[in-house]
Parts: sequence; C-alpha cells; structure tokens
Amino acid sequence: MSAARGPGIVGVGETPSLRHPGPGTSTAGLMAEAIAQALRGAGLEPGDVDGLGVASFTLRPDRAIDLAWRLGLRLNWCMQDEMGGASAINLLRQAWLALQAGQAETIVLVAGDHFTGADFAGLVRGYNRSAQDYLSPLGCEGPNPLFAMLTQRQMAHAGLAREDYGALCVAQRQWAAGNPNAAYREPMSLAQYLAAPMVAPPLGRLDCVPVVSGACALVLSARPAGISVRLLASDARYNGDQQEGDGLQTGIAAFASALWQRAGLGPQDMDVLSVYDDYPAMALAQLCDLGVASVDDLPGFIARRLASRDLPVNTAGGQLSAGQAGTAGGMHGLVEVARQLLGQAGERQVRGARHGVATGYGMVQLRYGMCANAAVLAREEA
Repeated sequence: MSAARGPGIVGVGETPSLRHPGPGTSTAGLMAEAIAQALRGAGLEPGDVDGLGVASFTLRPDRAIDLAWRLGLRLNWCMQDEMGGASAINLLRQAWLALQAGQAETIVLVAGDHFTGADFAGLVRGYNRSAQDYLSPLGCEGPNPLFAMLTQRQMAHAGLAREDYGALCVAQRQWAAGNPNAAYREPMSLAQYLAAPMVAPPLGRLDCVPVVSGACALVLSARPAGISVRLLASDARYNGDQQEGDGLQTGIAAFASALWQRAGLGPQDMDVLSVYDDYPAMALAQLCDLGVASVDDLPGFIARRLASRDLPVNTAGGQLSAGQAGTAGGMHGLVEVARQLLGQAGERQVRGARHGVATGYGMVQLRYGMCANAAVLAREEA
C-alpha cells in the first residue's frame, strides 16, 4: 500500500426494490433516500458533498443539476449518464478521474428510477429510434424477444438446457434470501423455475428481470480516512461490433486480458463477483468474457461453481431476484461488490472478501446491448 492512498469508495446506499410503490413515490425521493443512507454509512453530511453523478430514465424533466438543487448541494463537479446498465461504471470511472484531478473532494453517485406500468411500457416502446421505428411497429416491444433469440443461440453453441439457466436463477434466489432489499427473497426450486409461464421461448417468466422502483448510491472520497474500496482497473467498449456479431460475447471479451493485467490480479483472485444479469444468458456470457468460465464447459461450470454457490456471484440476488430499477439495475452489482469489500453485507457477507469485480451491460439496439464495462475493486485498510 502506498503512503498516498488515493480515492476510495467509503459508503453505499440502496433502497428496497418496490414492486408496487405507494402513492407519493418519486424517482427523486428514492434517490434522496439512497444518498442519505450512503452518507450516513460514510459518516458524512450533505454539506460535505461537492460532486454528484446521476443516472436515471425517469428523473426527467429534471436532470442532475435539478436534483442537486432540490437536495441543497453546492457542487464543483456534476454529470449525468443515460447508458442504462453501463451507467454506474461509466460514472465511477469519471468520478475517479475527477477526484484524482482535484476537481472534487467528496462525490456521490446515484442511479434510480420509479416506474408505473405505463412508464415502463412507454420506455421500451420508444427506447431509441430503432425500437420506435422498426421493432415496436412489428410488435417486438422490449428486449424479451431479442434475448430469447440470443438465448437460443447460446443454448445451441454451449450445449445448455433450460435446467442450466434454472440452476443459476435458483442459486441467485438463495443469495437474495439474505438481502432485505430484494424484491423476491422466498426460496425457489428448479421445478418452480421450469413450471413458470413462457414469455418468449425459451425464456420463462423467471428468466426475465422483474421491473421495480428503487435507487442505489455510492460515496467516493478523495482522501478516505478508514476502510475504503479502491478502483484497481476498469475498461469499457461501446459499439464493439456494430451489432454484426451473434451477441454471445459482450465488449468485455475485448478488454478482459488487459483489465486483469492492469489490476495485477486474475479472475481466480476475485472473492466476489457481480455480473449484469438482465437475463441468465447474459450473466453467463459475461462470466465467460471475464475468463471466469469457459464456453466449452458451461454446464459443468454451472453445476460445480454456481449451483453450489461455491463461487460468490451476484450475492445480493442479482437483478433476477432483487429486481431491476431502471438505471439502478446497473449500479446494483457495483454497490454489492463495494458493500462486500467494506464488510457490510450482513448475513450474506463473504468472509475475508478483499477483491471483487463488477460489470455493466446494456443499451439494446436492434439485437443486443451496445455497451459493456467492468471494474476491478479492492478493499483497502486504514
């Protein structure tokens, strides 16, 4: 450890995932709750904050600066990101540079969304020009049909069966039992998974991420005084294949080797992992891209490492059990890795966790996600 520690994550916050929010629930209110939690955990006050990063689909017509004003924050640094599942790590990368450059001392990153049924239907129908002009008029509304086709390709390529995806979902539900914020915590059996109604074959209802309302937050300090979480390495790819591939690899595959080299660690050194899991197929794809699993033995890997929970993946339940609160879905995994490394994960705490990796993925174009990123993190003592 160097004498000059550099920036660190010092606090995390996350609201409960709300399937049926009550009257008066708002995106700004959920974000304020997550920020307050994170600041309390860091032993800081709103007056200490001089930087704010925001990711949200439903904060509009307000934006990051409006939220800052409503929270009474006076800022030296402010940014907004709308890259969905990639937003959290995008914000983390930029905030880290800002802290290193002396542009701020204490930065809060927050992501969150509040959805009514109509809100979400409108979002997916007009998600981008491609959805608006080409997919929605065909009745292909939302990502389920696209990722059903991708899952079919992965099943054929890797020799996977629905039972393999079910084993992943069951394991994540077991992790979710220890997360009081998760939307779904009750036990789930493989038989229940297989019996769930079909949505877009081979995707059943339990393969599709549940939409919730909620928010997540991180507090970063330029000069942390106690235990903190350091960013060892990060990377990202955008439009890596211009939607001309098969979607079975994400952009992570292009940078994983260099990422591990910069971190001075390998996938085998990770004590806790969070991979973006809007669908089981994408969780498996990113584990392969990171070098944690091999596509040549995915069924065996699932049985040996995931189903047994021998490998701590998505220890808060992932989005498949905790829920996807819009852009907060992308921060859910990052917050969980930071929480584990800070030693604040309660009954699901991974003993002795010192190193972790989180990924982001999303912003679906005509076929699959355009954005992918990853961050390798480490616990740092006072």
